[in-house]
Amino acid sequence: MKVDVLLGLQWGDEGKGKVVDVLTPNYDVVTRFQGGPNAGHTLEFEGQKYVLRSIPSGIFQGGKVNVIGNGVVLDPALFRQEVEALEASGHNLTERLYISKKAHLILPTHRLLDAAYESAKGSSKIGTTGKGIGPTYTDKISRNGLRVGDLLCNFEAKYKAAIDRHKEILSHYNLQYDLASIEKEWFAGVEKLKQFQFIDSEFVINDLLANGKNVLAEGAQGTMLDIDFGSYPFVTSSNTICAGACTGLGVAPRRIGEVYGIFKAYCTRVGSGPFPTELMDEMGDKLRNLGHEFGSVTGRPRRCGWVDLVALKYAVMLNGVSQLIMMKSDVLDGFDKIKACVAYKVNGEETDEFPFDVTEKIEPVYQELDGWKCDMTSMKSEDEFPEKFNAYLDFLEDYLEVPIKIVSVGPDRAQTIIRYANK
Repeated sequence: MKVDVLLGLQWGDEGKGKVVDVLTPNYDVVTRFQGGPNAGHTLEFEGQKYVLRSIPSGIFQGGKVNVIGNGVVLDPALFRQEVEALEASGHNLTERLYISKKAHLILPTHRLLDAAYESAKGSSKIGTTGKGIGPTYTDKISRNGLRVGDLLCNFEAKYKAAIDRHKEILSHYNLQYDLASIEKEWFAGVEKLKQFQFIDSEFVINDLLANGKNVLAEGAQGTMLDIDFGSYPFVTSSNTICAGACTGLGVAPRRIGEVYGIFKAYCTRVGSGPFPTELMDEMGDKLRNLGHEFGSVTGRPRRCGWVDLVALKYAVMLNGVSQLIMMKSDVLDGFDKIKACVAYKVNGEETDEFPFDVTEKIEPVYQELDGWKCDMTSMKSEDEFPEKFNAYLDFLEDYLEVPIKIVSVGPDRAQTIIRYANK
C-alpha cells in the first residue's frame, strides 16, 4: 500500500483539517509528519467546532489509528489542554492516538528562547507564534534536543542539562521570567502524555502498509513556509513539502501515492514576509471578514489577497501534486470581478518563477475574471455550479495543469463537493 499525502500549497491556513476529516473514512491510519502546536486545524461538523494543534485530524473518526510522527515537535502542556478539551466533548483518545518516541519535546525554556530571539530581531521580526517551535527544531538539528522516548529513560538528568544550557543562553537577554510556574504546567502535561502509547512509529507505519492498510499523512503550515523552499527567512522551521512526509514518518519515497494539494480560492498569510498579492485596502478587509480570516490558534488577523498562481504552480511542482482541492470558494460568491496573479515583475522583468530573493519588490501581473454572483453554500454537486464558477475552475486547471477534484463551499464537513468532470 501507499502513503497518500495531504498538504497546503500556500502560506498555511488552507483548510487542511476539514479535508482530512472528510477523507479519513477512506483510510485506516492518519498521521502528522511535521510542525507543532503553532499549526491549528479547524474542523466543523454536527454543529460543533474543534481546533486541533498536534493531534491528527482523523481523531474524530472511530476505529482509525492516529499517529503523531517523529517529525513533529510536541509541547506537553499544550497537548494536555488539547486532549482534555476533546475528552470533555466525549472523545476517547487513548485508544486511537499513538506518539512516536522520536518526536522532539518543546521544553518550557524553548518558549522563553523564542520570545528572546524574536524580541532581539526588532523590526526584522519573523512573526513567530511564540510557541517555541524554532528553538526546538534548532536543538534537534544541533543534537541537543529531548525526545518523547527520553521520558522513559533517565529523563531528569537529561532535562536538567537541557534547561541549564537554555538558562545560560537566556542570561544574555533582558528577559524576565518565572520558570517554576511554567514548569508546573509543563510537567502536568508530561503526566498526561504518559497515558498514551509511545511507539517506534517508523516500524509501525511500515508494518501497517505491509499489511494492506491505507495511510494518510497530514501536513501542517503550507508549502510557501517550507524551511528550504519557502519565502526564506519568513518561514517555519520544518519541511512542509511532500518530501517531509518521508523523513517525518520514516517511509521511503516509493511509498508515496496520491498527493493532495490544498489551496484557497484566494490567498492569505499570517505574520511577516512577502505577500505579492496582498490587498491592503477595503477589498482585503472584505476578504478577511467574509472568510473569517483569523488564526485558529493565535487569533491573529490574516493578511488577505488574490490567488497567486506563480507561487501555487511552484508549490505544485515541489510536491508532485496529483489532485487539487480548492477551499473557501463561497467567500468569493459576491464579487463582481476576481483577479488571479499569473506572473511577477521583479526589477522590471516579468517572470513566472518564484524568485530566490523574496525581499525584492515583487509586482503581481493579474488576469481578471468575472465573478459568479450567487450563493454556493447550499450546493450539493458540481451540476449546480454556475457557468462563471466553472470558468474560474477551468482557468485554474489550465494554468496549474492539475485537476481540481474537490471544492469546498462552506466550513462544515457536509459542504464539500467531489468533482467528477475531470475524472
